[in-house]
Amino acid sequence: MSQASSPSLITSISLFLLPNYNNLTPTGRLLPITDSLHRRRRYSGVSHEHLSTSRNAILKKPVQATTAVPTSVPVRVALELLQAGYRYLDVRTPEEFSAGHARAAINIPYLHKVGSEMTRNPHFLAEVAIHFREDDEIIIGSRRGKRSRMAAADLLASGYRYVTDISGGYEAWSRNGLPMGSSK
Repeated sequence: MSQASSPSLITSISLFLLPNYNNLTPTGRLLPITDSLHRRRRYSGVSHEHLSTSRNAILKKPVQATTAVPTSVPVRVALELLQAGYRYLDVRTPEEFSAGHARAAINIPYLHKVGSEMTRNPHFLAEVAIHFREDDEIIIGSRRGKRSRMAAADLLASGYRYVTDISGGYEAWSRNGLPMGSSK
């Protein structure tokens, strides 16, 4: 590596390692490099594989994507996020929730059972707003992951910024023997 290219490489690396807007959580905690890339991808609509490390590209203001697509993580990563301070939103029905749920989960059904059909909970966003702020870090799960992906997309579209879907949902959570809560 030549002497001339070293300063720009150091500048590019330091932008990822030093605390700045892109690698701090809303509570001021420093994120690992992969998380700050994840956050930048989420706001710019560009995957981290295609991010330029040039100083100009990094310093540009993020562009909001027109369609919010939630990020999904495996259950073990979701547990790490929970331990790091994320809050767990369980969007299953109250009956499913009372049969078993992750420790510290808050149950707000995304769908209600009406007869043999499931219909969207018209008060879902209002109920979420009672328990969560738009800048809270939320992991969201359902039975297998379909409802949670839909709910996460709705939350992102309505202004919630740090929403992560749990891939595989509660079934994967319990199958992996992760911490369970008790129904009250």
